[in-house]
Amino acid sequence: MNASQDVVDRFEIEELRAEVTDAVMMRDFDRFASLFTPGAVVRWPHIGKEFTGREEIRSGIEWGQGLWEFFVQNVHAGVVRLDGDTATGRVYIEEFGRMRDGGSHRNHALYHDRYRRTPDGWRFDERVYEVRYVDSAPLTGSSPKE
Repeated sequence: MNASQDVVDRFEIEELRAEVTDAVMMRDFDRFASLFTPGAVVRWPHIGKEFTGREEIRSGIEWGQGLWEFFVQNVHAGVVRLDGDTATGRVYIEEFGRMRDGGSHRNHALYHDRYRRTPDGWRFDERVYEVRYVDSAPLTGSSPKE
């Protein structure tokens, strides 16, 4: 592959990573699921959950987001390693929010990703979430009422 294609691929993968975070934050579960290959797998080992295929992935994110009163996810730049029509990468995550049961949650984590080029562009083929730090101290702020 040439250097120009590498730049395009890296840009498109960064756009994919931004799009998936936006879909979560906007609670657009259909858009979220569309960013994965049909046989993709999402693993959240810290809570013992694994979702395979777009339908399960969509249901899984809707279930997970349903646990939160409010939720904020920030994504920080990571790495991408290209290999033709596949790639691997990591992104660094900071999340916080309050659960509907009243518990607070803040964490720092990373996603270990595998990407695949498809006719619709780059898509996630696998995401594995690894939590590095958790804090359940009560959040003192509040969410504005809609």
